[in-house]
Amino acid sequence: MSQLRVSCIGLSLDGFAAGPEQSLEHPMGLNGLENQDWQFATATFQRRVLGREEGEAGPDDDFVARGFENVGAWIMGRNMFGPERGPWQDEAWKGWWGDTPPFHAPAFVLTHHARDPIEMAGGTTFHFVTEGIHGALERAREAAGDRDVRLGGGVATIQQYLRARLVDELHLAIAPVLLGAGERLFAGIDMRALGYRCVERVATDRATHVVLRRSAE
Repeated sequence: MSQLRVSCIGLSLDGFAAGPEQSLEHPMGLNGLENQDWQFATATFQRRVLGREEGEAGPDDDFVARGFENVGAWIMGRNMFGPERGPWQDEAWKGWWGDTPPFHAPAFVLTHHARDPIEMAGGTTFHFVTEGIHGALERAREAAGDRDVRLGGGVATIQQYLRARLVDELHLAIAPVLLGAGERLFAGIDMRALGYRCVERVATDRATHVVLRRSAE
């Protein structure tokens, strides 16, 4: 059965998944990219995101690769798609990733403002969903078929799906950094009460990987 998965979410030691003041220059907020240092050197990130045939193997790379396995569609919040707020003004903006985004599947963007789909190279098409989290998940599952749906950021989007008990699995990469401010992933969320438990833990030099899974009700 298709699952809704969260993968490769970097988390600082003080609990922040993103820094404050997201902007074009700081796509994950001030200092937020420090949470993701663990994956930048991996072979999968270099190939999938940067188009380079280089990078490191090992457990960090294994987790990045797992995040893309069996994924037939994506869901993301508008903050993950771009820094613009309110009604769409810059129709030329097509995301942070250039002409060939790394998703290679339909990607459903949550927004309050309608916009025509954007077809990109490599099999990614951005669809803009105004029907909320349940509408986005229904459309994503239909597009994914028997494969899983991967839920990207931002933090508020993940929190909405967690509170609705819709996330089956959550992979966190806890980085040895302190952000000091930003968006706390688990603020106001009781993961134990929601039925999650740790099913896997792997430590590397760059991060401690933790996989949480929700028990069947």
